[in-house]
Amino acid sequence: MTIDMSQFYQVFFDEADELLAEMEKLLLALDVSAPDNEDLNAIFRAAHSIKGGAATFAFTDITEVTHMLESLLDRIRKGEMALTTEHVDTFLAAKDVLNMQMEGHHHGASVDQDAVGSVCARLKQLSQGIVADAPAVPAAAPAPAAPAASSAPVADADGQFHFRIELPEVPQRDVDALATELGLLGSITQEILADKRVAFTLITGEGKDDIVAICSFVLDPDDLKITCGSAPAPAAAEPGYGIFETEKAEAAPVAAAAAPAQPAAAAAAPATEAKNMGRRATDKEVGQESSSIRVGVEKVDQLINLVGELVITQAMIDQRIAALDPIHHERLLNSASQLSRNTRDLQEAVMSIRMMPMDYVFSRFPRMVRDLAGKLGKQVEFVTRGAATELDKGLIERIVDPLTHLVRNSVDHGIEMPEQRRASGKKEAGRLILSAAHQGGNIVIEVTDDGGGLNRERILDKAKQQGLPVTDSMPDAEVWQLIFAPGFSTAAVVTDVSGRGVGMDVVKRNITAMGGTVDIRSMTGVGTTISISLPLTLAILDGMSVKVGEEVYILPLGYVIESLQPAAVDVKEIAADGQVVKVREEYLPLIPLHQIFAIEPLYTDPAKGIIVILESEGKKAALLVDSLVGQQQVVVKNLESNFRKVAGISGATILGDGGVSLILDVAALLRSSRQLSNDPIFS
Repeated sequence: MTIDMSQFYQVFFDEADELLAEMEKLLLALDVSAPDNEDLNAIFRAAHSIKGGAATFAFTDITEVTHMLESLLDRIRKGEMALTTEHVDTFLAAKDVLNMQMEGHHHGASVDQDAVGSVCARLKQLSQGIVADAPAVPAAAPAPAAPAASSAPVADADGQFHFRIELPEVPQRDVDALATELGLLGSITQEILADKRVAFTLITGEGKDDIVAICSFVLDPDDLKITCGSAPAPAAAEPGYGIFETEKAEAAPVAAAAAPAQPAAAAAAPATEAKNMGRRATDKEVGQESSSIRVGVEKVDQLINLVGELVITQAMIDQRIAALDPIHHERLLNSASQLSRNTRDLQEAVMSIRMMPMDYVFSRFPRMVRDLAGKLGKQVEFVTRGAATELDKGLIERIVDPLTHLVRNSVDHGIEMPEQRRASGKKEAGRLILSAAHQGGNIVIEVTDDGGGLNRERILDKAKQQGLPVTDSMPDAEVWQLIFAPGFSTAAVVTDVSGRGVGMDVVKRNITAMGGTVDIRSMTGVGTTISISLPLTLAILDGMSVKVGEEVYILPLGYVIESLQPAAVDVKEIAADGQVVKVREEYLPLIPLHQIFAIEPLYTDPAKGIIVILESEGKKAALLVDSLVGQQQVVVKNLESNFRKVAGISGATILGDGGVSLILDVAALLRSSRQLSNDPIFS
C-alpha cells in the first residue's frame, strides 16, 4: 500500500513553526556565561524533532542544516565546548534559514542559497574548533541469531508488527535516547535482561503477530542508529538520519533472513511518525498525549457566526414572551430564562475559542530588539509582562504591525546611547517593557522605555514648520498627540530604521479602526509610555440602545460614562460652535444625533430629551437623544463588507424584533463635535 505523505505536510509545518519559535525564545534567554542545561537540552530536542520530521518527508535541505545544528548543540550540551555569543548568533541565523526553507517547501517561496551556504559554513567552522573529541563508543557485541521461524515477518490481517531490540549494557542516557527515537515509530516497552542487557519491544501497525528482529546497537558521535543484523555496524559508516538502516549485501545470513521485516517497518514508520508529530512537544515525554487539537480558523468563524445567530434568535424569543402573563405561562417563562442562560454560557465558551494569549505577539519582539539594539550600538533589556493575557485572534493579528513600529521607535528614538545614559547617571542598558492587562472590557497594551522622553519644544517647532495649529500653552497630552500627524518626524537623520515621518499616523489609524485608542505619557529624562486600549473582541459587544425619532442606535458601552436629563439653565449657546451643556462644573459640546443623520426627532430641546456623556481619546461630549431603550449584548455585523463604509457608523446588529440597528462610531462623533453640519466626514 502506498501512503500519500503530502497529507501530513501541514502537521509538520505547524509543529516546525512552533519548535522554531520555541528555539528562538530559549536562545535569546540563554546566559552565555552559565547556560542552563535544561534550556540547552530543549533547544537540542527542538532541532532533533525538526530533523526527524524533515527526513520523514525527504526535505533533505532542512535535514542537512538541522543535522549540523544538532551536532554542534550536542557537543555544547555535553560540555565538550563552551557556549559563546558567536554560537548563539549562528544558531539564530540557522533558525532564520530553516524558516526560509520551510517557507520554500510550504508556499514555494524563494530560498537564498547563499544564506544557507553561509550558515552551514559557520556551523561547520564552529564544529571544527572543538578541542576534545567525542569519546569513542565500542560497537555492540554481535547479537545472537534469531530463530528461523520468527525471522521471516508475516503481517496478520490488521498489519501489526512487533520488533524486539536487545542491547548490550550501555549508559542510561543512551538507553533514554534510543527510547526517544523508537517512540517516534510506535509504542514501546522496555525491560532489563538477566545479563544487564536492555531489551525494547517496538510495536507498529494494528495486528497481533510477533515478529522478532535481533539488532545491534551503535552510538555514533553525531547520530544514534540501530542496525539490524548479527554483525556490528562498521565504524566508518556515514551518519544516517533514520533509525533503521538497510544492511549491505555482504551482511550476515541472519540479516538476510530478517530482511523481509524492513520494508514493512519502513512503510509503517513514516505514517506513524507523521501522525505522532502533531502531538509531540519538546518539553513533554514522548508518548504523552497532548491536551489540544488543531482546528481550522474557518471552522471557528463559522461556529461563532452560528452562535451569533442563536443569540439574535434568543433576543427575539425574549421580546416575544415579555408580553405573556407570568402567572399563566410560568413554566414557559422559566424554560426561556434557562435557555437564555445556556445561550449566554455557550456564547462565552465559543468566543473564548478565538481568544489567544498576547505571547503570540510578544514572542516576536525579543529577537527584533536584540538585533536592532546591536545595529544601533545600544544596550537594551527587554521585559514582557502579561503575556498570558488573551485577546481576540482577529485583533491580535492586526496589532502586530502597530506594536512593531512602536517598539522600533522606542529602541531608536527613546533609549539613549550607553555613553549618554552613563553621563545622565543611568545604567548603560536601557529598559524596554511591553505589557498587557485587562481593564474592564478592554485590554491595555503598553510600550514603556526609560529613555530620554519626548522633547516638547522640538515637537512644537516641527509642528509650526508644518503649519499645524499649535500654541505654546498647549497641554502636554495634546503636544504628544502631534507625533501622530501624517509625515511628522523630529529625527535629525533619516536611517533605514526610522526618521521619514511614516508610520505613527498609520499606527493610530489602524488602532482606531479596531475600536481602540492611543495615549502617550512622557517625561523628559525619565522615559515614555505609549498605551493602547482595545476591546477584547469585535464580534460581540455590550451596548446601550438609544432612540431618536423612530430609529434605534447602539452605543458601545465602553464609551458611555453616564446619562442624564439636563436642566434648561445648563444648556448654553455658543456662537459658531453650537451648544454646550454644563455637567458638574464642566462644559461639554452637545451633539444632537438627529442633526448628524437628518432624522426628525421627538425633542429638539435638550431639557426635554436625554443626554449621554461619552468619552473617547481623552475627549468628552454629550450626545442628545430622545430616550434610552436599554442595555444589551449585540452581535456585530460588518457593514462595510455587506454594504459599504458609512461615516459615523462602525457596524450593525439585528434586534430582538428582527429590525436592523446601526452601531455608532463614537470616536468619529466626538471628532465632529465642533463642526456638526459642516463636518466633511458626514457629507
